Amino acid sequence: MKLLIFGMGYTAKALVRALEPGTPVTGTTRSRERFASLEALGVAPRLFPGDDLSNDIAEATHILVTAGPEDGHDPVLARLRDDLTAVRPVWVGYLSTTGVYGDHGGDWVSEDTPVDPSTERGQARATAEAEWRDTGLPIHIFRLPGIYGPGRGPFAKVRNGTARRIVKPGQVFSRIHVDDIAQALLASMKNPNPGTAYNICDDDPAPPQDVIAHAAELLGLPVPPEIPFEEADLGPMARSFYSESKRVDNTRMKEELGVHLKYPDYRSGLAAILWAETSD
Repeated sequence: MKLLIFGMGYTAKALVRALEPGTPVTGTTRSRERFASLEALGVAPRLFPGDDLSNDIAEATHILVTAGPEDGHDPVLARLRDDLTAVRPVWVGYLSTTGVYGDHGGDWVSEDTPVDPSTERGQARATAEAEWRDTGLPIHIFRLPGIYGPGRGPFAKVRNGTARRIVKPGQVFSRIHVDDIAQALLASMKNPNPGTAYNICDDDPAPPQDVIAHAAELLGLPVPPEIPFEEADLGPMARSFYSESKRVDNTRMKEELGVHLKYPDYRSGLAAILWAETSD
């Protein structure tokens, strides 16, 4: 395997840490100031946009795209479509969002549920998915819900008193620990099935206020009071998250990729994060 990653963010770094030692990885960033940290992770850094990536694309056996849409379209294809469609890697992965399904009033959705985004952000991801499918490359779509993990969880906000338990009756979100995303991606790389979409999420869609309450209980701190959604002072993006409610089915991930979740629910995931924080 020779892996090329567009967008060396939180999830990409977790994937790199899960790879076999010595696996060649090239990864892009928007800032040369991040080159040193990527090199420390064992990644050959490239600036995107900026550097010439034609050789990296030609040599890659596997390509992962984590970069988000720009102006409603995929920025990688906008700049590098000709280079990408001139090669034939074994596997191409695109990290999308479960937001492409839109609002389902708390009902279950699967990969067979029609794509029907209700937000601008979800529409942009749906457009990017379609753009990648149209390339003819061996594309695999990974639809992600809320991502959490080390350094990205509710504990800091609970500790400093800024966590809020906003309650909207019937509201549920799916979520996924970043390490489980990494293992799902690796499983797909080992067993490619081009054209397939996978929901990558845990087994326990839950109201967001329950997650905050559990985090507080784990810390032995007071549970923040409930705030009715109508009374919450939310910005446009935060409010848009509450415009959709659905439970995301992960059966295909388990059956086709053979994924056994390390953290099948937020309770096990939060406990692991807290243990890691306190054992350092």
